[in-house]
Amino acid sequence: MAITAILDLQLRADSLETAHKVIHATLTDTRAFPGCLDVTVLVDNDDPAHVVLYEKWESIEHDRAYRAWRASAEGASELGSILAAPPRLSLFTVAEGV
Repeated sequence: MAITAILDLQLRADSLETAHKVIHATLTDTRAFPGCLDVTVLVDNDDPAHVVLYEKWESIEHDRAYRAWRASAEGASELGSILAAPPRLSLFTVAEGV
């Protein structure tokens, strides 16, 4: 069953000039990861340092494999260097029959 992951990011104000390059480089690998169906980047209209990544994955197993890879030395990115706070991850499935 497909899963939607929402990753809420608060960027450091002093990193905004480089943040989009870091996010783009990070998401190039994310989009190529097995099971990734799509990633959309949303920027808060009132706060450009507030960014949400809207990710679609083939399954929870694909998402878990991706998160484990990102937590490894091989999958580490520069994303942490631009964050003002730890990211918040929420996982969702479609509610059938609602």
